[in-house]
Amino acid sequence: MPEEDSRIDHFVLEYRKTNFDGLPRVKDEQRWDLIDYIKATEYTLSGLKFDTKYMNIRVQACNKAVAGEYSDPVTLETK
Repeated sequence: MPEEDSRIDHFVLEYRKTNFDGLPRVKDEQRWDLIDYIKATEYTLSGLKFDTKYMNIRVQACNKAVAGEYSDPVTLETK
């Protein structure tokens, strides 16, 4: 987590399979899977089925009152 005096309470992580090479696709996108209330700056995704080439991940910081904007999606290889 950021410094203790920070207003960030937790993070939200969203990920989805893309199954193609390159930047995130607009057409025929998969739904985002959500992991909420992450209290650390690191998180390990477990139980994934690595049957696709790539995955998009984005993060959102939240405080007790409101959520911030999502980060730009990052595309990862899941071989």
